[in-house]
Amino acid sequence: MKTGLFNAKGKKVKEIELESSVFDIKANIGVVHQVVTAQRAAARSGNASTKTRAEVRGGGTKPWRQKGTGRARAGSIRSPLWKGGGTTFGPTPRDFSKKVPKKLKKLALRSVLSSKAKNDNLIVIDEFGLKKPATKEVVKILSGLKIQGKATIVISNDDVATKKSIRNLPYARALSVSELNLYDLVDCSKLVITKDALEKVSEVLKNVKR
Repeated sequence: MKTGLFNAKGKKVKEIELESSVFDIKANIGVVHQVVTAQRAAARSGNASTKTRAEVRGGGTKPWRQKGTGRARAGSIRSPLWKGGGTTFGPTPRDFSKKVPKKLKKLALRSVLSSKAKNDNLIVIDEFGLKKPATKEVVKILSGLKIQGKATIVISNDDVATKKSIRNLPYARALSVSELNLYDLVDCSKLVITKDALEKVSEVLKNVKR
């Protein structure tokens, strides 16, 4: 499978060959859904916490005697029925993460990358060529590539200048190759990837059996 390679001015330089085992497979929607669900679940903090009647302060003494007062029986002022009492079946700290095999994660990544490539939502750029952070330059480059909507930009791990330049843009996010994840690939209209990053991604994912 082939796609165009663009320069920083938005002009197509040449055609390059994409790794077929990464960018030309049938997308497995079920696996993509499973991995995205697991990733979003793992991002939950799970810190919500309430106290049961055993944990809330007070209530050590029976509020009144069992019989003879005309009132209902009560054993503690910290009963869930009382104001200031404990909570019944309330949330407690928990871990929402789900285990997903590495093969499934890589299959999901390859599925999304293939879908982006087949639907012309994958743009390969030679390099951004920034020596220091410059958001205006990145805006010009993305405008030249005719980026509309939300974009995820994958760059090499050592391209710090580009990453800092993109972080101020509300419609774009930058990921280094080591930060590549499924949710950020799904949650974008266009996927922009540099040539160096493309080679590293292909190298990591191409050896996995379908």
